[in-house]
Amino acid sequence: MSYLRLLRQRSVLVLWLAQSLSVLGDRLYALAVMWVVYAATGSASLMGLVAVVESLPYIVLGTVGRHAVARFSTFGRLAWVDAARALVAVALPFLWSPDVWGVALLLVGVLLLGTLGALFDPNLGALVPDLVEPSRVQQVTGLFDLTGRIARIAGPASIGLLLLVVSEVQLFALNGITFAVSAVALGWLARRYATAAGSEEVERSGRARPAARAWPTVRAHPRVGLAIGLHGVALFCSAVTAVGMPALLATRYGTGAAVYGLVTAAVGIGALLGNPLASNRRSGGWLGVYCAAWAVQGVATACMGLALSLPALVLLATVTGLVTPATSVTLRAHLGAFAPAERLRLMSVDQTVIRAGGTAGMLLLPFLVDASPRGAFVVGGVVVAGVALGALLVASRALRPDAVLPVSAAAHGRPVAAE
Repeated sequence: MSYLRLLRQRSVLVLWLAQSLSVLGDRLYALAVMWVVYAATGSASLMGLVAVVESLPYIVLGTVGRHAVARFSTFGRLAWVDAARALVAVALPFLWSPDVWGVALLLVGVLLLGTLGALFDPNLGALVPDLVEPSRVQQVTGLFDLTGRIARIAGPASIGLLLLVVSEVQLFALNGITFAVSAVALGWLARRYATAAGSEEVERSGRARPAARAWPTVRAHPRVGLAIGLHGVALFCSAVTAVGMPALLATRYGTGAAVYGLVTAAVGIGALLGNPLASNRRSGGWLGVYCAAWAVQGVATACMGLALSLPALVLLATVTGLVTPATSVTLRAHLGAFAPAERLRLMSVDQTVIRAGGTAGMLLLPFLVDASPRGAFVVGGVVVAGVALGALLVASRALRPDAVLPVSAAAHGRPVAAE
């Protein structure tokens, strides 16, 4: 019911519908680009290269591009970013050819879309909390988290139906259409709710929101820094399940794609069930909830490598999905309570860390999976659980809960987020 109340607000409804379509388009794009590259080259290594190329702009801009990212901190400027993404995505099917030059061109397109995404994602995340009153930031964070959960389930299902009538390359054009819809919605928000994006003066004058420096901001909020570090470790280890699940199912249970789909569906169902619980959690003790959720997910992942039966594996997959929203919603909702400049910088740092961690994991951990799929699950799960419990111990013993307060929160009229 809390989501329905949020969707009665026209600004939230318009942005949610547009982003639901856009996120679904992203899922189609992610699947399409892998299929196109593999069909053209037959190389799994090039598929991995695509993932690295797409993540590289997030890491670079998150590390040294704080001023560039901050220049797009309004709804109006994000509308232009999505319009540019639409042009790139729609152009790809017309420029594509199944040869070396076609693959090279596709990688350039992936790099451009990754760069635009690195400008878009942290800014949108930082702007969403401004659409609602402070007491409902956690709920609106959960609502947009739910969008991603649904897309992860609907994406693979819809791509099978779409490929009956269009080619893989044409899926890029469909993704471009979703970007165009998002651009229109953001343009409407820029005109109707300019103050929600910072101020009318910022929208009209073209001046960017001040860009906070990463290291001083993280040092000022050590518990947030600890949570972001844990997030990076967890995403590094997530490569074990992403790469290792098919190998585990084949070597341990002698099953194939059908059971892999069942396990993936179990994770998705768990996440859908866990989302309302995470978004309606009472405020307070956010770091304890965050670390506990990662610890549970780590233990469940390790137990997957030790599971003796397929039903037990499916149950553990459901558990990992159930606690996943408690990690994403809890952290992003807490960051959403910060003043706009600090909020944007912390969200950008978080995105940089998880992209770097995920990319490193995809490059390194497949070797561990090749050596022992079951052992990789155990090692990855134990590392996540151990780091989560260690972070909680450090926070409870070495960091005072209210040691620091968000910088300039009062100046922005935002509530102070207690550490």
